[in-house]
Amino acid sequence: MSKRIAVLLGGLSPERDVSLVSGAACAKGLRAAGYDVVEIDAGRNLSQQLAEAEPDIVFNALHGEWGEDGLVQGVLEHFGKPYTHSGVLASALAMDKQKAKDVLRAAGIPCPEGVIANRFEAAKSHVMKPPYVAKPNAQGSSVGVHIVLEGANRPPAELGSTAWALGDEILIERYIPGRELTVAVMEDKALCVTEIKPNTTFYDYEAKYSAGGSDHILPAPISDDIAELAMSLALKAHKSLGCRGLTRSDFRYDTESETPLWLLEINTQPGMTPTSLAPEQAQYCGIAFPDLVAWMAENASCRR
Repeated sequence: MSKRIAVLLGGLSPERDVSLVSGAACAKGLRAAGYDVVEIDAGRNLSQQLAEAEPDIVFNALHGEWGEDGLVQGVLEHFGKPYTHSGVLASALAMDKQKAKDVLRAAGIPCPEGVIANRFEAAKSHVMKPPYVAKPNAQGSSVGVHIVLEGANRPPAELGSTAWALGDEILIERYIPGRELTVAVMEDKALCVTEIKPNTTFYDYEAKYSAGGSDHILPAPISDDIAELAMSLALKAHKSLGCRGLTRSDFRYDTESETPLWLLEINTQPGMTPTSLAPEQAQYCGIAFPDLVAWMAENASCRR
């Protein structure tokens, strides 16, 4: 009898739409791999939804708050349901960008310096001399990210808007110029390096998830030394935060700096949509999508 897998998708965060697409793709891949799959649009009654589904394994395809910040992971630990991706601590830590970077810097991984500010303070005056990046400290998919260029007279007004619903903590971080690189890690192996060329101002939500929003160059046209360094740093970041399963680390490659690679963030639950980078890298390395999600399912566990 095949294992029954519950794919958690949708959820409650601003990244709900992305999760619906990721989850549907994962469910399709798992069915192709021979599993009995039920899709759960995860709500606040998740415990009841899991009790009704009775899965052997939970495939967590949620993105953003509640889904990848340790909260759902804690629920799954409580009910003893083996689940994919990182555990409670690593998920919570990686979701808090500034605390994650404190750990990563301590491990010797270069990260841009940054400070946490209340969004209303950040909207009144420059907390840091431009150029800098202002973004929610606990969101993903580039939701709410603003680049403040050199010479800008004022910070983004959106930070102080009554319509803002992305939390009051804003990370103000030094802007690093250069090329966008990313590396996926499967447990203890870095896959390869992709260069991302966004067709928007920067690699924002639209560039990540819209068809034609960005061009992915795989393998990245960089030297072997830089490729090896990027993969080494991605694996080190994965291990330093205590991550499990699949992660993806995003870098800026500044050819004019003595420190060429800067880690921007690590994603403990990278996108699994048709335009997503981690599945693309796995495919390049000879791992078909159904095999990737099957590996993730078989790698599921509790007590991480």
